[in-house]
Amino acid sequence: MQLIRGMHNIKPEHRACVATIGNFDGVHLGHRAILETLRKKAQKLGVRLCVITFEPQPREFFQGNRAPARVTNLREKLILLEEAGVDQVLCLPFTERLQCLTPDSFVMKVLVDGLDVRFLIVGDDFRYGLNRAGNYAHLKAMGELHGFEVCDTRTVVMDTDRISSTRIRERLAQDDLSGAEALLGRPFTIIGRVVPGQKLGRQLGFPTANIRVNRKSLPVKGVFAVRAHINGAYYNGVANLGTRPTVNTEKPLLEVHLLDYQSDLYGQMLRVEFIEKIRSEKKFQSLDELKAAIAADIEVARTILTA
Repeated sequence: MQLIRGMHNIKPEHRACVATIGNFDGVHLGHRAILETLRKKAQKLGVRLCVITFEPQPREFFQGNRAPARVTNLREKLILLEEAGVDQVLCLPFTERLQCLTPDSFVMKVLVDGLDVRFLIVGDDFRYGLNRAGNYAHLKAMGELHGFEVCDTRTVVMDTDRISSTRIRERLAQDDLSGAEALLGRPFTIIGRVVPGQKLGRQLGFPTANIRVNRKSLPVKGVFAVRAHINGAYYNGVANLGTRPTVNTEKPLLEVHLLDYQSDLYGQMLRVEFIEKIRSEKKFQSLDELKAAIAADIEVARTILTA
């Protein structure tokens, strides 16, 4: 899959495609239904499948730190889109300049002159351009004028519940990991490269793989039973996601202790699946208390993961 960062990086080989536009936060079952429809259309037309997305997400641009926590960061989203069969992603920097484009200018610069889109799927509530003046009816009219077809997405529901990133965030906020998994079509997952840490876990007898989460806010926090995917194999583990109040850190970090695993993980890419929450983060009065709590967490995780 090719990542196109900004319209100025669109090359001739990126043109002529079917496309969709959105945040695709989580790449959940609803998103994948859209991508499957697009994949079939791309095969029929003999063109590429393109996802158009934004960085930062529009709500982050307008709301700043008040924007909702992401289900996936950009790297995770790109990995999941590639696994879903996407050929290319156009990632547009969401700036003052972009949000000030008129609806006509957005369509011409991005869809017509930029990507030469042949078929487009968007939600019937999709809004774009200056003052969000562009809507589905405008896209349909522009498509008829410039030779591309526009279709709306069909809402995907599960047990009368609309599948959406908002619903998934709500489930995660309630520590309902199995509910979020049902909507995602996979466990809630964090993907990242292992970086050096303070080696506190090793000093306590529980070495951890440390992953920077690259999120302004976290959709979940606490101690969890997890499974980690490493080089084609899965390993059970226990993980802390948060700011580690006992050692007074500020930046969120994912620390993963793999059960019965000894090898060095520095520099490796880990895919950590969250299975069940064990407890919330807690500030302990001493490292001995923290060590005892980690040992207890490990036993709980073993029980959960071998059930």
